[in-house]
Amino acid sequence: MRPRASTREDADTRSVAGRSAKPSASERLALFQQILAAHATDIDVFQLDVVWSGILAAHLIDLTPFAGDTLREHLPAILSGARSRGHLVALPWYADVGMLYYRKDLLEKYRAPVPQTWSELADTARRIQSAERAGGNAKMWGFVWQGRAYEGLTCNALEWIASRGGSIVGADGNPHADNAQARTAVRDAAGWVNDISPPGVLNYAEEEARALFQSGNAVFMRNWPYAWALANASESPVHGRVGIVALPAGSTGGERVGTLGGAQLAVSRYSPRAANAASLVVHLTSAAEQKRRALAGGYNPTIARLYTDPELLAANPFFATLQPLIEHAVARPSGSVGTRYNQVSTKVWSAVHRALSRKQSADESLADLQRDLDRLRRIGRW
Repeated sequence: MRPRASTREDADTRSVAGRSAKPSASERLALFQQILAAHATDIDVFQLDVVWSGILAAHLIDLTPFAGDTLREHLPAILSGARSRGHLVALPWYADVGMLYYRKDLLEKYRAPVPQTWSELADTARRIQSAERAGGNAKMWGFVWQGRAYEGLTCNALEWIASRGGSIVGADGNPHADNAQARTAVRDAAGWVNDISPPGVLNYAEEEARALFQSGNAVFMRNWPYAWALANASESPVHGRVGIVALPAGSTGGERVGTLGGAQLAVSRYSPRAANAASLVVHLTSAAEQKRRALAGGYNPTIARLYTDPELLAANPFFATLQPLIEHAVARPSGSVGTRYNQVSTKVWSAVHRALSRKQSADESLADLQRDLDRLRRIGRW
């Protein structure tokens, strides 16, 4: 894969809002809601997280007349998230899925296989961390991930729970947060903190995790595919020593899943240049443009045929395994809960963070989460 010079900054066009690396996803959503609620006319195109379409749909134009036959090219799992109540309110720009990064050299040094389950990951991380510290690297940690109380923690928690066969909200919209699989998953993750994961992981988002891993001071990392190009850049301390695979399963032979992520482009209903903006969105999400961005910046296409493109596979070898991971990724329950998704996710990450920081036990936090979600469902009628 060809590395890009910065993090997930993008300068394709100044008319696209939402590419700052500093604000969290929750902060950007709040900002976009304020702008759109004010019917502002100075922003034409918004970059949306895959779970925002239903939340912002009332403020976005239907792109169906502009997209034409290009719709059939996109991966169905990604395209479904761009629709709201029968309207195509966005077009997929790039796809993401949570994945496991590992230090190939350290696994080879200690003759450890790539872990297949979470328990194997914890055991391997603990063994290598201990050995490396004994060898003089006091800064080495076993596993870094996104533990801050924000949307990224919801993504991590869904992976832990789904890999064990559980869920938080079912496809029918009914909350299922207080279940045995979820309790086991959150209990195990809480046990990682200050064992194989640094105490500061409770304040880590994507870039904090990447910084520690890329400095050479972590064995494993959970992150999105964007970190691959950066970890393997020529100036990276771990250049050429990183592998990437699907996240572990809850048990041997179990399902290995990552949370579905990515971005979409949408046009504001209040844009005085809506037709021109829609044409821009169609261009930016086209096969040719997605291929260019994949080659230049490592962005994962949403168009199925690009995953078999010889030029892309030569530049991004792991694309060969990425498509099925995206197609079988666990989706956040935005489709089930609609406009209430942001409230639901806030309840999820808040409850999980309480358990991780030992303010509550996993059982207590998930029982509280179940009551909160039941109440939201009754009030919100999703």
